[in-house]
Amino acid sequence: MRFVLVFGPQAVGKMTVGQELAKITDLKLFHNHMTIDLVGHFFDYGTKEGRRLVNLFRQEIFEEVSKSNLYGMIFTYLWAFDMQEDWDYVHHVSRLFESRGATVYYVELEADLEERLERNKSANRLEHKPSKRVIKSSEDRLKKSMEKYRLNSLEGEITFSNYLKINNTNLNAEEVAMIIKEKFEL
Repeated sequence: MRFVLVFGPQAVGKMTVGQELAKITDLKLFHNHMTIDLVGHFFDYGTKEGRRLVNLFRQEIFEEVSKSNLYGMIFTYLWAFDMQEDWDYVHHVSRLFESRGATVYYVELEADLEERLERNKSANRLEHKPSKRVIKSSEDRLKKSMEKYRLNSLEGEITFSNYLKINNTNLNAEEVAMIIKEKFEL
């Protein structure tokens, strides 16, 4: 079993890279908005109820996948490096998969703000993430999160052995997926 955690700020290309990686491997994609947008029909993700439900759905999916005979899973995540609870969550999910014999791979994406603002309006993003379809609101949240959180790691901060950081400002998703596949022999 392989568990590939793809993380980075909003609109950096996590889901799109995950889609391409799933196409060229036997990995299944579980992007973070699959649960956020499901629960969003009832509760905003920012509410206590919304976060609880999102976490419950994710945990149950992780439990079942980690016990399965699947080749593996890609999960996308927005990791706020200045929030201990995000570090704890990453460690929790990693330990769950590792405890069942999986190898965990960590892929961090970073891109310039201008590129992310363009990607925020892409047809693929809007098709798969209904909560992003009000562009002005989505763009405002993207910019505000940059002021509130640190969404890319500092040099040397991540010490996992299976870690790869890619600046994908000038790379397309297919190129990034191939880099990941080759680096980790997926």
